[in-house]
Amino acid sequence: MLTNRQLFLLHLGQTTDRPLMVEVERAEGIYLYGPSGSEYIDLISGVSVSNTGHRHPEVVEAVKDQTDRYMHLMVYGELIQSPQVRYASKLAQLLPENLSVCYFVNSGSEAIEGAIKLSRKHTGRSRVVYFRNSYHGSTMGALSIQGSEKYRADFRPLLPDTFCIDYNDPEALSVIDGRTACVVAEPIQAEAGVICPSENFLAELRKKCSACGALLVFDEVQTAFGRTGTLFAFERYGAVPDILVLAKALGGGMPLGAFISSKEIMNTISRKPQLGHITTFGGHPVCCAAGMASLEVILKNDLHGQVSGKASLFRKELRHPAIQEIRGEGLLMAVKLKNTACVDYCIAHAPDHGLILDYFLFCNDSFRIAPPLVITREEIITASARIRALLDDCLKYCGDK
Repeated sequence: MLTNRQLFLLHLGQTTDRPLMVEVERAEGIYLYGPSGSEYIDLISGVSVSNTGHRHPEVVEAVKDQTDRYMHLMVYGELIQSPQVRYASKLAQLLPENLSVCYFVNSGSEAIEGAIKLSRKHTGRSRVVYFRNSYHGSTMGALSIQGSEKYRADFRPLLPDTFCIDYNDPEALSVIDGRTACVVAEPIQAEAGVICPSENFLAELRKKCSACGALLVFDEVQTAFGRTGTLFAFERYGAVPDILVLAKALGGGMPLGAFISSKEIMNTISRKPQLGHITTFGGHPVCCAAGMASLEVILKNDLHGQVSGKASLFRKELRHPAIQEIRGEGLLMAVKLKNTACVDYCIAHAPDHGLILDYFLFCNDSFRIAPPLVITREEIITASARIRALLDDCLKYCGDK
């Protein structure tokens, strides 16, 4: 009989030729557990998904309660389903007044696709401006505004009339004009290696979009729900988008995405023709129930308010000769090492030290730290000690490489 490891390689589509190959039997809090009882501290939260940890009891309870009521009923937008209504209403309460109408989908990529369609239809324009080293997903539209040719070249032709500019370059904003339907930006560029906006850059971007009649789309797929120390990252930078894109932590561990805008803008895709955007499973009631429960855990326990102190403790504990720099905002950090070989070594051997680490797509000299927000101070100290031990081994391996 073949093992799960063998079946994994035989029958699952692979994303790389070097998967971590860590088999997980169960997960709890910040920990993943293997079949033999091996314990791993999850320092990436499934890439900013599990903000309230794995299997938080209140989230699990909400999932079980909803499955006892109903699961999928009908394509999105036809029937009134309490989990969708309650979650959209709660998000509207927490967001600025112009972000009051939520369209649920299945993922961040789908939410980006919806935001592009909405922007083009509402403005009657076609151009989409985006930023170098940005990441918005892997579907064809999202790929068309991905800021790295490495991942795009083999899939051309892509969406026409897209225009790439440099992040944190105020002069680059001059390309935004009367032909621009929207500008899509991450308030903090995650896959670029956690690049924060320079002073007033997002405010200037907001001003330029308003002056030209272009819609401003913020992709907060990785940064929302407390990861940077505020519920939404844009709150830190004095710029409110016309469309907000959410996913990952939105579902509390279940697959869920959304694009959110004003009633006026969102009505654009409901008429002339009707069904301008449609999804079968978007806003699945179990996913909405899980997401709502996770958000309530964050708010009730002020998890976002604790992020700054936890991030400071990480920085204090992660002092090591191999670390050249730690960039980031809150619990979204990039740990810069000497070179790619060192990063490759650390990620590949992190499980040997009871850790799960990850790469950035567009930054090969740094590894990611983005743990569940429920991580305790004691767990941060333990995780940091394991990272330092890993880095000791890394220095021996890398040598003069």
